[in-house]
Amino acid sequence: MKTERLLAMTVLLLNRGRMSARELAERFEVSVKTIYRDMETLSLAGIPVTALQGTAGGFEIMDRYTLDRHLVSQGEIASLLTALRGASQALEDRTYADLLEKFKALLQPSGKTAWESGGSELVFDFQPWGQGPAIKQNVAMLRQAIVDKRLVRLIYIHQDGTEHIRVVEPASLIMKGSVWYLQAYCRMRGDFRVFRLSRVMEFSLLQECFNPREAPILDGFSWDPAWSRKDECEVSLIFRLEARYRIGDVFLPEQIRVQEDGNIFVQGVFSRDEWFYSMLLSFGDLVRVLTPGSLVQEMKLRAERIVRLYESDPPISNWTY
Repeated sequence: MKTERLLAMTVLLLNRGRMSARELAERFEVSVKTIYRDMETLSLAGIPVTALQGTAGGFEIMDRYTLDRHLVSQGEIASLLTALRGASQALEDRTYADLLEKFKALLQPSGKTAWESGGSELVFDFQPWGQGPAIKQNVAMLRQAIVDKRLVRLIYIHQDGTEHIRVVEPASLIMKGSVWYLQAYCRMRGDFRVFRLSRVMEFSLLQECFNPREAPILDGFSWDPAWSRKDECEVSLIFRLEARYRIGDVFLPEQIRVQEDGNIFVQGVFSRDEWFYSMLLSFGDLVRVLTPGSLVQEMKLRAERIVRLYESDPPISNWTY
């Protein structure tokens, strides 16, 4: 474990530059004293670690120091190549495919290669079933707009179903699961926004260029609980056994309890927004809301609207109730 930590620490310092003992201790979940001992061990092993004092001080590795490629195991090489292969399949772009071939040539060990030894332990497939080529084309166009620093005009579907025209300065593309998002500076809002590509009806690449702004750093695209705190309340639900195969896709394990009769009881705090109502309605008659009473009434109203929609003859015009 210590050897793995020392190697991981070396790689981290090479990538990040200077880091304080406290930062390293928090990252590796050890004490500050352990970090000092680890730095001494690295120095004795010939790794040029330097320590700088002061408030901006910390540990860093001298410039131009590199790790020998043989420190990377075949399993790690295979994982890297698997990730690159998944990226190359997700993008209509030769960049990642070419990079994959370069890594194979640079990292190829002697004998049978890790990527030719049969089935892979991991497969990254970012393409959802049923997705057409349009999304790849849009991603490729937006990547080029980011590189060329060109404005993009888009027609975006708002949560209430209305269309909004935005002129944006594209900053980065994000894939979350199998969904693409665009981080961009919205000139109308005067701030950075994140747009889900599946909700963009039309893209137009404009001739005008822009000077890049400093965008918020996105190491990942984590869910912000503040986005879903609208009308939060504790909800109790009961599902029939037939819905069990889907429940784990929506609810956390600690929210689920299988009863003796086979039905599934779910309880937790949820935001009563359109996503939540749509999710419950997608279960049809396999779910019943137990509490709160106000949610029971809302589900009744929505179910009655659906019934009236199909009972009306001629059909209801303009979707009014």
